Amino acid sequence: MQGSFGENATVYRAVGAAGGRVRAVPPLLLALRRFPNPRLTGIGAGLFAALTMFVLACLDRLLFDSSEIVYGLLFLPVSALTALWVRPADLVTAPISVPIAFAVGVFPISGGSDGFGGQTMALVTALAVHAGWLYGGTLIAGLIASVRKVRHMRARRRYLLAQGRTGEKGRPAPRAPKKAAGAGAPAGRAERPRASR
Repeated sequence: MQGSFGENATVYRAVGAAGGRVRAVPPLLLALRRFPNPRLTGIGAGLFAALTMFVLACLDRLLFDSSEIVYGLLFLPVSALTALWVRPADLVTAPISVPIAFAVGVFPISGGSDGFGGQTMALVTALAVHAGWLYGGTLIAGLIASVRKVRHMRARRRYLLAQGRTGEKGRPAPRAPKKAAGAGAPAGRAERPRASR
């Protein structure tokens, strides 16, 4: 459990569920938990990725003369953050919105000539040339989304199992009463023995 705000402990200890065992939390995991952890909708994650890649592409054009390697390297962490920050209900949108964001961001560094036709051809050529980065970022987003989905499903199953074992307020669920003889008869009426003929 995490201590008070002023503590300078490097490793916190978490109590395990089974048997009260104590395990140490790695410092890398603690550092990752300090990062912001928003929960974006599918549209919000797509807008985040598209705007971020567009701004990074503009910076790439100004600072690195439209370097393909710089743009590709920046695309990978944006893909990972998009898959990490989308909410669990919209995890399927992460691998879909990431390639769209790549296409939006590659527009400033495509370097096409004047006119709509020249810009379109330059954009298509840039997408073909950067296909390796595009597939890599999409694969990263897909893997992270899949792992998060599996963990979410396992946590939900554990929660449902725990709810089945306990009542609504954490009390043990009452056991079903054993059926006694004549339990099926209506209340207030006792079974009358049939007269022998």
